[in-house]
Amino acid sequence: VQLVESGGGLVQPGGSLRLSCAASGLTFSSYDMSWYRQAAGKERELVAAITSAGGSTNYADSVKGRFTISRDNAKATSYLQMNSLKPEDTAVYYCNARRWRFGVPYDYWGQGTQVTVSS
Repeated sequence: VQLVESGGGLVQPGGSLRLSCAASGLTFSSYDMSWYRQAAGKERELVAAITSAGGSTNYADSVKGRFTISRDNAKATSYLQMNSLKPEDTAVYYCNARRWRFGVPYDYWGQGTQVTVSS
């Protein structure tokens, strides 16, 4: 299984970025997909999540109204559109794929992509 994130970089406050997570080696449509982030010296936190069929999403309060998670099951790819970026959004962003089997979560993680918001 591989999850490969892309799209990170340096952006000015108020700018936008679109992260992508390309999955391989798994039945993508069976997995809930999420984006997490970890800022320097802080714990990893959930940013956004989307169910396997894309019917439901949820967001951290800090990104509601600014970030949008989506997925394309035909392309086995998840996206995170980030608008109105703030310096506090600076972090390494990780893609997560989760599937539940018999009440047990099975997780896969990407390697992370750095997002830096700075003028």
